Amino acid sequence: MNERYAARPVVVDCDPGHDDALALLLAAGDPRLRLLGVTTVAGNQTLDKTTRNALRILSLAGAADVPVAAGCDRPLVGELTVAEDIHGPSGLDGPDLDVPVAGAVDVHGVELMRRLIVGSAEPVTLIATGPLTNVALLLRGHPEVAPNVRRVVLMGGSTDRGNTTPYGEFNIVTDPEAADIVLRSGLPTTMIGLNVTHRALATTEIIAEFHGLGTRLGAVCADLMTFFAGTYHRVFGFEHPPVHDPIAVAAVIDPSIVRTVAVPVAVELTGTYTRGATVVDLHRRTGRDPNADVAVGLEVAAFWRLLMAAVRRLGGVPGPAARR
Repeated sequence: MNERYAARPVVVDCDPGHDDALALLLAAGDPRLRLLGVTTVAGNQTLDKTTRNALRILSLAGAADVPVAAGCDRPLVGELTVAEDIHGPSGLDGPDLDVPVAGAVDVHGVELMRRLIVGSAEPVTLIATGPLTNVALLLRGHPEVAPNVRRVVLMGGSTDRGNTTPYGEFNIVTDPEAADIVLRSGLPTTMIGLNVTHRALATTEIIAEFHGLGTRLGAVCADLMTFFAGTYHRVFGFEHPPVHDPIAVAAVIDPSIVRTVAVPVAVELTGTYTRGATVVDLHRRTGRDPNADVAVGLEVAAFWRLLMAAVRRLGGVPGPAARR
């Protein structure tokens, strides 16, 4: 069978962001996925910047033909707070990303998701690596898509503590109401939280491996992770930065990389100190039925092999080190 048609169709909804950039590269570079489209949401930076960043990464990956549409520029409730302290003023500070880009398609991101899902010959996996605003509006406004959604795989939340508030992870805290809608949708859902993503660290050895690919794309990945390492060290005191978002993509490509358990998950919407927290009932104390498969384990070495292979497969022009 032709590899293209054997591949699983996916749509990536994202807010690039350094780790979102790696997630896009993995989605574009692994032959087991067919990237139907990319939608963007405000989160790590404002919508205009996250959209431009998605276009730049796809251009570098040789995937400029993948349609990109801008979605929501603010959460369902409240004001947007971006993560400039982590991702910089551009949202992708660090490397030289001066590349020609195609324009975004002239349709709202939610509408592009709807068209891609209902138009697919087989169910589509929706991978969400930013705040869930677009996904929530899709499910609330277009219930007809549900039969053709294979699964929602989201990076967000935690079984433990948070990174934006003591118990809230950034993507969920940015739009708790949207996360609540998605988790109560009844669709098969996988949640990849900080408890697992903090195990995938971009160490100096990983950065050197990106450099060692000898391509511009490898050098861009190394520069992205070098900048990311600096902000994570300054803000959190981490020796090496965790790469959250590509783990959600990896879980779709090879489910054996991420171990999950089916449990009830709720989003705290009203707590004075806990708004945006994901309440993961690992010990089944609430009596509620499971509504998500929650990640509790990660095959770290296998994950990095998968990501590095995708970046290598995308190729690209030789990087500065290879040309010398």
